[in-house]
Amino acid sequence: MQLCRVLLFTGLLITASIAQDYDNEAAAAPPPPALDNCDGVFLTYTFISRAKEFPHVKNASAQAYAFKSMATLMNTMSTDLKAWKMFIGFQHDEILVSVNGAVVTEGSDLPAAVGNGTSFSGFPQTDLLNSIDTAGDMNQIQVEIDLTGTQFGVKPPGVPMPKTIKLLNDGFKCPNPTKKASNMYVCCVKDPKFKKKKKDDSNKFLPRQYGDLNIVYDVLQAYGNNYLAQVTMDNDSPLGRLDNWNLTWEWKRNEFIYSMRGAYTLKKDFSDCIYGAQGQYYKDFDFTPVMNCEKRPIIADLPPEMENDDKIGKLPFCCKNGTLLPPTMNATKSHAIFQLQVFKMPPDLNRTALFPPQSWKINGFLDPEYKCGPPVRVSPSTFPDPSGLLASTYAVASWQVVCNITRPKLKSSRCCVSFSAFYNDSVVPCNTCACGCDEDAACDPDAPPLLLPSEALLVPFDNRTAKAKAWAKLKHRDVPKKLPCGDNCGVSINWHVSSDYRKGWTARITLFNWADYTFKDWFTAVRMDKAFDGYEKVYSFNGTKLPKLKNTIFFEGLPGLSYLLPISDGKDPENDPRVPGKLQSVMSFSKKHTPDINIMSGDGFPTRVYFNGEECSLPTEIPKGHGHRSRVSLLSLVLLAVMVM
Repeated sequence: MQLCRVLLFTGLLITASIAQDYDNEAAAAPPPPALDNCDGVFLTYTFISRAKEFPHVKNASAQAYAFKSMATLMNTMSTDLKAWKMFIGFQHDEILVSVNGAVVTEGSDLPAAVGNGTSFSGFPQTDLLNSIDTAGDMNQIQVEIDLTGTQFGVKPPGVPMPKTIKLLNDGFKCPNPTKKASNMYVCCVKDPKFKKKKKDDSNKFLPRQYGDLNIVYDVLQAYGNNYLAQVTMDNDSPLGRLDNWNLTWEWKRNEFIYSMRGAYTLKKDFSDCIYGAQGQYYKDFDFTPVMNCEKRPIIADLPPEMENDDKIGKLPFCCKNGTLLPPTMNATKSHAIFQLQVFKMPPDLNRTALFPPQSWKINGFLDPEYKCGPPVRVSPSTFPDPSGLLASTYAVASWQVVCNITRPKLKSSRCCVSFSAFYNDSVVPCNTCACGCDEDAACDPDAPPLLLPSEALLVPFDNRTAKAKAWAKLKHRDVPKKLPCGDNCGVSINWHVSSDYRKGWTARITLFNWADYTFKDWFTAVRMDKAFDGYEKVYSFNGTKLPKLKNTIFFEGLPGLSYLLPISDGKDPENDPRVPGKLQSVMSFSKKHTPDINIMSGDGFPTRVYFNGEECSLPTEIPKGHGHRSRVSLLSLVLLAVMVM
């Protein structure tokens, strides 16, 4: 009941501070029974105030308002809540400007558009302890998240509340929240049907999770004002890949990187330290050897020639020029390691005061997009003893960051696919703006692409206009006045159904590289929902069925064919169009295990296509049987044969 009184008193204080838009609103605090009866985690969201922002517009739905709100989490269980995560379902085109008491889980930079909702993770208070072990200390069992931002369209007396709030930790279920005026609350309880994973070291740490890319931040040596950390990256996805990776994070406590081994920061500048808080504290410190003082450093891998350098190399799995291949291609190239010496600032001048960086992000060139979670404290990593003895050494502390591949949004892919077939002489090209379009483009970004003759696939989009118009005229198809835009993709893939016979069928895959970039150790993968069991062989590539992925076949280059060359000039650069880099192979399928497959109706086309881990944009239609072929009846063929005889 004492906890209830504290929360009620806090709610009354918040109610008293409601801004001018809600002077007449009675923003009631959560009723005491809701908290008293909660044996779980009690979540609240309170809208505090708002003010009209410039510019002032007549359109109410476009008017911007600055808002302030607060969310809270309180652990009312008898056990601790580790690494809490909360979701707030914003729904009014909100833009977050500042967050105190937490960080955006996905690591988005502020200001961040969160109109579809977003999740928050704890920092610096990542765990919520239980009331029994803390004597009800509110600072340890509860966390407050102060939010400031902009929302659109809800004018007074409307209240711009989120759609929902809930706890995202595994093993909890949350009912629909209760809404009263400018307050919302819910009690999330443990799900009795959830199967718990064993925790490490008597519930001291959470179990390690596994995603597409798993990163571990290990503190190997700890001193009063600095520590040595090691970052290990493991690519565990059969289709995940990174080329020329760039890793970034955010220092939350004014740390700076003194030196690195196995990687480097793209900006080597110590000026932020000299003129910042670091220079004020370390007054007699020589900052000239410091590698980086940025709050958000960008870290890159070393080139292979630095692998044996005594100062910055000689680490296992380092120095691959930022290449992380899937383990299905090369297990040794699916790992990366680098080390960094980190200096700390007050009040963390204690060897046990260790905080990992937050808001992790990683990306590569023409690779899939990864979204990374917050660093989670796990059991200390173990390493083999460097002396060679059968002993193990342990990290001082370890945190894990799990990153997963996200599916590309509409018109934001990095590769695209065209479809063609022997039974239709028109090619269904890549989707319009498959990889994005300029806002001021003179073409139509929403119009469907024009069908093409097969030879048009061999020239850049800018050189296809005449061919597309002539083909449309030949096929008696309308040509819009405003032509559709191109796909704007650096890589395109053509899937061609080559033949269909009684016992099987064949297909041909062609890769086109339209970028000024050579893809080394390329791979592609196709998902064949209706033809997977019939796959037999690919003739110019290496082909493998992936058992862990549904109906997916993996292709890579044969030895000596692992390079997809860039676009190049034609024979006569002044007159001939540029020529893309190209690789091609035929594959065969049997109908023994897929007797019901119907090639003419489209069963021979993939339902997903990947290039170097990135999911490519697929056409919205497939070639139809006899769609544009010259139709010849069986009777005509028989009569022709008789006449010839």
